[in-house]
Amino acid sequence: MSGLGLILSGGGARGAYEVGVLQYIFSEFLDTNGKGPKVDLISGTSVGAVNGAFVASAIGDVPAGVKQLVSIWTGLELPHVLGFGLRQAAGLYRVLLGGSGQARGVFDPTPLSALVGRNVRWRRLRQNIRSGALRALTVSTTHVGTGQPVIFVDAAPGIGIPDSLGLHALVRRARIGQHHVLASAAIPLIFPPVEIGDEIHCDGGLRLNTPMGPSVHLGMNRLLVIGLSTPHSADRRAVKDGKYPGATFMLGKVLNAFLLDHVNTDLLEVQRINDFLRDGVRAYGPEFVDRINDAAKARGALAKRRLLSSLVLRPTVDIGQVASEYLASNRVRFGKSLGRAFISMLDVGSGADADLASYLLFDGGFAQTLIEMGRRDAHAKRDEIEAFLFEDPDSILSPAPTVGSVAHSASKPPE
Repeated sequence: MSGLGLILSGGGARGAYEVGVLQYIFSEFLDTNGKGPKVDLISGTSVGAVNGAFVASAIGDVPAGVKQLVSIWTGLELPHVLGFGLRQAAGLYRVLLGGSGQARGVFDPTPLSALVGRNVRWRRLRQNIRSGALRALTVSTTHVGTGQPVIFVDAAPGIGIPDSLGLHALVRRARIGQHHVLASAAIPLIFPPVEIGDEIHCDGGLRLNTPMGPSVHLGMNRLLVIGLSTPHSADRRAVKDGKYPGATFMLGKVLNAFLLDHVNTDLLEVQRINDFLRDGVRAYGPEFVDRINDAAKARGALAKRRLLSSLVLRPTVDIGQVASEYLASNRVRFGKSLGRAFISMLDVGSGADADLASYLLFDGGFAQTLIEMGRRDAHAKRDEIEAFLFEDPDSILSPAPTVGSVAHSASKPPE
């Protein structure tokens, strides 16, 4: 089995950037029937799970679906996602101390739950998977009790799934629904964890924020990855000399450390596998890949070793910096219960970035800014995207590409 896997990262309100990239790709590259590129599998974590579920439900007409997704994001106001009232204020101690009864977070998840439940066409999603129009949808969470990443896989009939993906990641076949997506998006402390069966789950980005592994193990040979982090140089200074960051600034950096993993690590693994297979073909002939796959099959392995083509698109400007500039120059639409206290919490203080705000700023104007940035960044990579989407799938099986490169990677790993 081969095909195109769409991988969507987590990052709260940063997810609007993914929508901009998707809108460009699925409106710019249409076939003679007016349809966008064929997506075979979608893997999402956190807000990527939200966006991914929506795209999965619109797989028959992704351009129209993404257009609607743009409308949803640009129409957001903070109270549509972040519920906060007297009950949340009175229960803040429970966020820190825990206890019996209903799980708590700083914000009430009811508005987000309603948003996801109302806009994802769950019945259509089920039909798309049952018919094979989409081979699989995966959603990643973190098991609260053990800290293990859990990948829930909703696969079309006849598609086998592995028992695990390594790194202690558990794989479970499931009929993915609203509770799986909300669990994947439950940023610790910000939103309460979510029960799935008799277990408690929270944000999958803590361990698996850019879920390339599920697509690889489920047979995809092309990976279209949309990340939400921008690599920084080691000498970049975000805090002015003589100044010390406050708690909200530090919390934003902690979220970065947990939720914005380094895509280059996965790309290096893809490169290592590609180099191994190409070296084997050069040394032992074109039957090398088939022979090692036969050996793997004999011991019960499901996934076949194969060369992979990957394209990674990420922001060219740090989204934390964009959030800082947006807060400085725009009036955000707050609800009565959020108001000035929320503005104070998002204050960037002595730093140049508003990382915490970039996760929580579910504001239509900010979303529009990120959507436009996503479209702009995708347009700058138009040639790479076109080559990646419309290459001959068998071409990457040739041992000809230069050793040390990732085929059609828009974000190459370090040497």
